[in-house]
Amino acid sequence: MALPSKSTRRTIKALAGAALLTVSLAACGLDVNTGLPYTIKPGSIKAIPSVQGLKVTVGSKDFTENIILGYMAEMALSAAGADVVDLTDIKGSNSSRQALINAQTDVTWEYTGTGWINYQGNELPVPGGEQAQYDATAKADKEKNGITWLQYSPLNDQYAFAVTEEYAAKNNLKTVSDLTAFLKQKPDQSVFCLETEFTSRQDGFPAANKAYGYPVGTVKNFGIGTIYSAISQGTCQIGEVFTTDGRISGLKLKVLEDDKKAFPQYNAAVTMRTEFLDQHPDLRGPLETVTKAITNEQMVELCKQVDVDGRDAGAVARDWMVSKGFITTE
Repeated sequence: MALPSKSTRRTIKALAGAALLTVSLAACGLDVNTGLPYTIKPGSIKAIPSVQGLKVTVGSKDFTENIILGYMAEMALSAAGADVVDLTDIKGSNSSRQALINAQTDVTWEYTGTGWINYQGNELPVPGGEQAQYDATAKADKEKNGITWLQYSPLNDQYAFAVTEEYAAKNNLKTVSDLTAFLKQKPDQSVFCLETEFTSRQDGFPAANKAYGYPVGTVKNFGIGTIYSAISQGTCQIGEVFTTDGRISGLKLKVLEDDKKAFPQYNAAVTMRTEFLDQHPDLRGPLETVTKAITNEQMVELCKQVDVDGRDAGAVARDWMVSKGFITTE
């Protein structure tokens, strides 16, 4: 996704000794941001005595939605009284995951499908819907890796294939099964624009191809931020998208229904090292307050504000948190 540069984003609080922290994290290939130009104060998320002054490092992956979620977590924890270190925009899922496991971060938003397929090494999603996928993922991760998944969110950001609305209408494409039948008749139209990671990850392109058997012609690898415009401009007929991305509506794209359920459920949830959470159990409340409130429809709009309208991700997260009454600002 097209993201604002690292230098344009800010952390929640500047910390004493931040320079030393930056050096140690930079040695691991991670960068700490600087301080926000506004102050976060409690709203419905109240100050918690046991959290006052507690240093909590929040990480995120490098796409708009996850960065917005990271900022929301930072603001919730700041309202509760924590000293928050911003480590959003870590490049790649595996790097973000390792930062959590290695205690470089303490809080990271994850997705149940990613946890089950990529981190646990399973090839197929768990049947039975969102709760079943969450339960299986959370149980396995806690037992094997000492990672606790907080309650999952209604936000379910699944992978999908998209084409332009015009292309879908012209070729009567509503589902991925429709697309498969169409490509078997016209294999010259099998041009996919995909992110490099999606091309190889087990819950991505291989999972869909295994379920549907569509012919794979040309695969063009792009950064996720440019795939949406590549579809819109006709660089490729089909592209990988996230179902909550605001550019889907902004660029008039048609998301094809995953009618064979090839892609797992991807409900968002905060993940933390079990040991850290056990030491600071009062962190759960502020984080799950945000978790319960965010939905796909709201996230589509928030991502649109960043990726289409060009707003800063931190400001978008702040305005949403204020609109919910979770925080106040000066």
